Amino acid sequence: MQHINIKIFAKTDRDVNVADAIPVFHRWIQKRDLPELLIDVADYSHVPEGPGVLLIAHEANYSLDYARDELGLLYNRKAKGSGDGQEELRQAYDAALHACQRLEREPEFQGKLQFDASHLEIVFNDRLLHPNTDESWNHVKPEATRFFDGLFGAGQYVLERRGEPRERLRAAVRKVA
Repeated sequence: MQHINIKIFAKTDRDVNVADAIPVFHRWIQKRDLPELLIDVADYSHVPEGPGVLLIAHEANYSLDYARDELGLLYNRKAKGSGDGQEELRQAYDAALHACQRLEREPEFQGKLQFDASHLEIVFNDRLLHPNTDESWNHVKPEATRFFDGLFGAGQYVLERRGEPRERLRAAVRKVA
């Protein structure tokens, strides 16, 4: 598995201005707050249902985005990892979760932004390796199921393929009560 994206959804988007992430992400660059080489910040907050504000790094991008009109933190792994599917999923999930926890603590977002680590989306961001077909889904689903069984417990979540064939292969994941 390569080029995995994990989006952890916000519990609420009331009172959240994604443009407030701009100074936050600049601070992260200045302080070298993440393990990756952080490069730049791009503001797309003016684009409806768009990528919001991106923190561009060498190995991955982070964005506070509104894709499909749902606020969340998207971790977009660009560099090929060196692990197996479980390690790749774990790395992407942990990086996304860590960024969510940091954003929640930032003064710009304290009391305004909370993420739900049990409500997420996984996207396989390589149409050549993972086209949005039944065959491709059947290939990655067992690995994803194994990962989320370990994360939430077998039978404790719903994993559902989403989208249409022209989109990237993606699935919604939600822990059940």
